[in-house]
Amino acid sequence: MRAEPMPNLLSHYALQPDADLPMACCQGQLLSRADFCKQVAGLAAVLRQQPQSGYALFYEQAYPFAVMLFALWHSDKSVAIAANNCQASAENLRQQGYCLVGDWPLGLALTLPDAGGAMALSALDAQHSQLTLYTSGSSGPAQAITKTLAQLQAEVDALERQWGAGLADAQVLATVSHQHIYGLLFKVLWPLAYQRIFHSAIYLSPEALLKAAAGRPSYWVASPAQLKRLDELSPWAEMKPLKAIFSSGGVLAPELAQHIDKQGSQQVIDIYGSSETGGIAWRKPACDEYWQPFPGVRIELDAHQQLVLHSPYLPDAEPYVLQDQLALQQDGRFSVLGRQDRIVKIEEKRLSLDELERALQQSELVDNAHCRIWQDKRERVAAVVSLSAQGIGLIKALGRGELVKQLKSQLLRRFEKVVLPKKWLFVTALPVSAQGKVDLALINGLWAFDSRKFPQLQYLNQGDDGVELCLRVQADLRYFNGHFPEYPILPGVAQLAWVQSYGKLFFPIIQPFTRMEAVKFKKIIHPGDTLTLKLNWNADSGKLYFDYSSSADAHSSGRLLYGAAA
Repeated sequence: MRAEPMPNLLSHYALQPDADLPMACCQGQLLSRADFCKQVAGLAAVLRQQPQSGYALFYEQAYPFAVMLFALWHSDKSVAIAANNCQASAENLRQQGYCLVGDWPLGLALTLPDAGGAMALSALDAQHSQLTLYTSGSSGPAQAITKTLAQLQAEVDALERQWGAGLADAQVLATVSHQHIYGLLFKVLWPLAYQRIFHSAIYLSPEALLKAAAGRPSYWVASPAQLKRLDELSPWAEMKPLKAIFSSGGVLAPELAQHIDKQGSQQVIDIYGSSETGGIAWRKPACDEYWQPFPGVRIELDAHQQLVLHSPYLPDAEPYVLQDQLALQQDGRFSVLGRQDRIVKIEEKRLSLDELERALQQSELVDNAHCRIWQDKRERVAAVVSLSAQGIGLIKALGRGELVKQLKSQLLRRFEKVVLPKKWLFVTALPVSAQGKVDLALINGLWAFDSRKFPQLQYLNQGDDGVELCLRVQADLRYFNGHFPEYPILPGVAQLAWVQSYGKLFFPIIQPFTRMEAVKFKKIIHPGDTLTLKLNWNADSGKLYFDYSSSADAHSSGRLLYGAAA
């Protein structure tokens, strides 16, 4: 039986180089706390010599992220944590004076010299050491949220008091990123503070995660969007021994939680909170209707009838005004009704985006939906719709236009025409980011493609290792101008341009393009053709595989290579 661990103050964590306890599993290696302390001390010595005062972190792996985070704190540098490593995020952070460290697009990250020695480390000042999180946000620029080490320590201590005894010495594996407050706390800082092994990788599927667990006591840090992908083929038997499954990043539907409980014998623990507030409450939606606030947290109505949060995880004693609509119970528990900022006005008509999503989800053609405001020349409603099997069958048989027509017809029973979605994106599953939230960067990228240069996207199917896009080649595309007047055909250069553009949107391709391999143009593509474009990215070889086909023919295929020129 595991003895109850003494909490490790995170401010002192890197000061025990003799501690030979296993700490992290990274790329097949089991690393100890002594390894970590040595690397932090060496990197801190290098950073102390650097003139730059602020650094922005993005790492695909959690272990090097943790090493850099603590090294920056110990070298008294300012720390920013980006939500993603896309070009726009990089430019925004550099404009604010941050140097980029970690896995950023080629040429943007600072190259640090090798450590020549180790720096003697002192305990961190938990009130002075801090980090700034940059959220991806639902619209507009990323929001900066600063957390002190003292705040982070208070949160992990509360998590341990709530669930530590049940987890015992279980290792933690995650399908969410440590670049977000939820993953940072649950995947990195909590296990550090209470001597649990964490896996450095972000696993792309439950199958990969459970295989890596290798039958050892483990718990899973997940998101609702990822849990929603569980189906009859998921490894339910392997899931049953897990000590716990945590979920955050969105409200987990009770029906889904009950399904997971029935199939996998796991009552998912749903966490309610945000980057700004920290953890607010928890529940097991398979059996709990209401949310239970964490100890020390309370919500009440103020004199202006606003819902305000009082929490030890806030930066000061000031209450925080919540944007969610809640129904409070007398015992302090509550239910979440939706977000106040999801109420919008379109052409002076009031619309609840949550209600619009629920209406779409009631259609037999729809599995899930996400609605938002798209700012163009004017504000319009846009909808990302995950299709049911029936919806996929309809779009394949009758086309995108007929599907939109039927969905609008159903919505008109409850909504005025002016507030119906004007932009649509059809998918087999809602795309999610590494934080487990709807991937707005990907959605915005797809909607931003110039309709004069890119085909009309009918729907897309995104898997763990590739993507499949159904495309309609419009007759008015620029590429048909003069190519050829009497017999228009789509040039090969256009096909390759689409491969490059879609590839960089869907995959983390940061290397420069070098050459093509085995490219074959087999069958002419005409105006009006409907194509399937399959893309697969192999990061190890730097190769982007593509294949264009239609119901009747194979049109073109090949590989684009990215990386240093040979």
